[in-house]
Amino acid sequence: GKLREQRVLLVKPTTYMNRSGRSVREAVTFYKVALEDLLVVVDDMALGLGRLRLRPKGSAGGHNGLTDVLAAMGTEQVPRLRIGIGQPPEEMDPADFVLSRFGKDEEETIAHAVQLAADAVEGWLYKGIEYVMEMYNRKADG
Repeated sequence: GKLREQRVLLVKPTTYMNRSGRSVREAVTFYKVALEDLLVVVDDMALGLGRLRLRPKGSAGGHNGLTDVLAAMGTEQVPRLRIGIGQPPEEMDPADFVLSRFGKDEEETIAHAVQLAADAVEGWLYKGIEYVMEMYNRKADG
């Protein structure tokens, strides 16, 4: 069938991740976006490298950027796609870890995860969040 046309806005805050809530709120307000039409995409140390998790709402799960977005929006009813980057080595500062490059042995895994995440966003746009949760939350587990 013919895909319906949609206007899609991709917003990349230029603030620090843990200060991205204001940018998200201002974009949502300016463009009059309904919360169910918003999808926040974040990297997440709480997920194994390359794993995807899509949720329609919920707590930030200790993610500082998501915490700031939820606070700025005044609700946990914010759809989000988390892309796992794995845990930092014990001796490494988590802030340094999230800003560091992936190792050679991780590049293929993360490249695949980024492609899956892009496919998941497209699925979310055209088929809805339930479809994408069914497809990608499980698929990313291996």
